[in-house]
Amino acid sequence: MSTTSTMSTTSTTSRLIVISDLHGNLPALEAVLADISSRGQPDLWWVLGDLAVFCPWPSETIARLRALPNVAFLQGNTDRYLVTGQRPQIVIHSDEDWDDLRAWIAERDANFRWTLDHLTYADYAFLRDLPSHLHIEIPGYGTVAAVHATAHDDETFLLPDTPDEQLAAAFDTLDARLILCGHTHRPVDRTLDSIRIVNDGSVGMPLDGDPRPAYLQLDFDGPDCQVTIRRVDYDRQAVIAELERVRHPARSWVIQRLEMAR
Repeated sequence: MSTTSTMSTTSTTSRLIVISDLHGNLPALEAVLADISSRGQPDLWWVLGDLAVFCPWPSETIARLRALPNVAFLQGNTDRYLVTGQRPQIVIHSDEDWDDLRAWIAERDANFRWTLDHLTYADYAFLRDLPSHLHIEIPGYGTVAAVHATAHDDETFLLPDTPDEQLAAAFDTLDARLILCGHTHRPVDRTLDSIRIVNDGSVGMPLDGDPRPAYLQLDFDGPDCQVTIRRVDYDRQAVIAELERVRHPARSWVIQRLEMAR
């Protein structure tokens, strides 16, 4: 299965849990899984990419996710960077930034090298072969589709206040009643005409000002779907302490985001 493929299925699913952007933050994932378990196990799990990079538990996070029952995955942009050697682009716009460019590139590259050093070949092969799209047909409700960022790429940022026209264009090739995405680390629930677009936020590194992990619970009942974005708390200081202990090369950048959620 290539990274441009689509995974499709038909299901009698009544509860679908959607999580994304875990970024190797195992304590945040465990807190989310405990909250989900306390509310009853879902029929299906969808994991919308960005599984390993930035926090200190890349392989452990992948293993925990793969152990979930009835789980489907897609590939995020940082997963793609890991397995292809591609890197996120750095663009500068001033002489002042020029002085810092070499340090930024060095930190970026060291971050991905550190993560690769803490993965197995099985982890690599798993990330390499993830699809870019997920689809499911819910009887009585219709089609639910998911991508990491947009239908066209895995890097475009669609913020909560993105204009309707731009938002619609980002998903215009998806024929679905409900479209799910991640990538921005900011929960969104928007409806354009008859299409609902929901971003589940982020488990590992929220960026909407609320540092608590976010996940999405979808409850289907015939033609209706109840959409719930839930937040849980966890011990962020334990993650920060581990980042410092292992001397993670991107620890300053990650710690700032864990603390400020910005």
